[in-house]
Amino acid sequence: MLHRTILTVAAATVIALAVPTTAAASPGGHASTSTVRYTASDAVIANPSRGFDHTTETHYRADGSGYTPLDATTLAGYRDEGVTQIVRVFYMEAFVDQRHLSRAWLRLVQHDYDTARDAGIGVITRFAYVQGGDYPYTAPYGDADLPTVLAHIEQLTPTLRRNADVIPTLQQGFIGLWGEGYYTDHFASDPANPGVLTEADEAARRQVVRAELRALPSSRSIQVRTMQMKQDALRTPSGTAGALTPAQAHDGSAAARIGHHNDCFLASPDDFGTFLSDPLSLDQDYLAAESRYVPVGGETCAVNAPRSEYPSASAEMARYHYSYLNLDYNRDVLATWGAEGMRDAAKKLGYRFTMTSSTVTSGRSAAVSVTVRNDGWAAPYNTRPVDLVLTDGRRTVTVPTRADARDWQPGRSVTVSASLRGVPRGTWHVALALPAPERTIADDPAFAIRTANVGTWDARTGVNRLGQTVTVRR
Repeated sequence: MLHRTILTVAAATVIALAVPTTAAASPGGHASTSTVRYTASDAVIANPSRGFDHTTETHYRADGSGYTPLDATTLAGYRDEGVTQIVRVFYMEAFVDQRHLSRAWLRLVQHDYDTARDAGIGVITRFAYVQGGDYPYTAPYGDADLPTVLAHIEQLTPTLRRNADVIPTLQQGFIGLWGEGYYTDHFASDPANPGVLTEADEAARRQVVRAELRALPSSRSIQVRTMQMKQDALRTPSGTAGALTPAQAHDGSAAARIGHHNDCFLASPDDFGTFLSDPLSLDQDYLAAESRYVPVGGETCAVNAPRSEYPSASAEMARYHYSYLNLDYNRDVLATWGAEGMRDAAKKLGYRFTMTSSTVTSGRSAAVSVTVRNDGWAAPYNTRPVDLVLTDGRRTVTVPTRADARDWQPGRSVTVSASLRGVPRGTWHVALALPAPERTIADDPAFAIRTANVGTWDARTGVNRLGQTVTVRR
């Protein structure tokens, strides 16, 4: 781990579309400029909060049985195969009829997060009370009522906030079989007809969404199972008219903090009830528009050629800005993608930042600029600071910029430029750093972002070396 900030210097930053760089000299003739261009890597890059995931589950039954803790060796194996996150479903059978969560269970949950943090793994989290059996599913299903759900969310709040550093996003959960919000005893007035919701049903679901948003720090989001669930929660229409706008993106509102998970991706024209608008194109356009700013992921669940084959699947993952996809299910679908398709998806799910060039200006007005292109399907959906890290063998200076990598949209290049005003005089090696913003993991290279370049990554410190030196004069 790098103890990274020995001296921190504030710097003005400008973000713009990439433009050609040119050499320049100061009026006093003391400035010199150097530009370096970088080679893109074709490798699959293991980066936080993106890529294929493994999905795990654990249970806590009335007699205390069923809990399978996360295993450090298994998680280390995931990292070795390039997987940086899991979806973790905590089934809470023991508490479906009681509002008090036991300290013993909360300790088990906390231990899982600690294990994941030590392994450099993120935990996309869902809580639920019951799984489905064989189809068709019939009531009673076995989920908890609204007062119980709200009581449990309140008791989980300290755990969620304490571990938000390793919770990229929280799936809504709690309601219905698998926590997917459909087959439910208490959140549909007629459990035998769960697709028809009254205003009272929608109001109850809104309370759950609001409670979860309150439980999380404002830096974190939740994901809902269908577009209609978000539209009902916010009383907004489908189509682009109801979608999150660029002006709303990342503004901390409920709209900006609710994303989507599709657990029947590619399975049928409506993805087995995921797209519910009439026509379906309204929900599809809605998701395409707002997925630029909120987390989108899920899993496939049925072969549905040709749509479930890779040419169509990859086009949809690009359109809907997919950040993650379950590697474990449905394997019949993923097998049709072939090794080449799976490798392509592993590279493009979420963000893929490639440095294209950097320019340093030495002298009294020393400055650094770096141009980065996003070759992935999405931008990061959580705040991601952008720093310049300068070292001279004895000292390390971190120059924070005003950039946030979640603004780096797919298919675009950006240039980050920073003045080195205030940096002590001397000659410095320069690197680009995209660390986790949370103090608990900010120094852990496993949670830092590596660019898709050849020969630039420093695995010990978690920075991307520019291969440049800059001399600061006074």
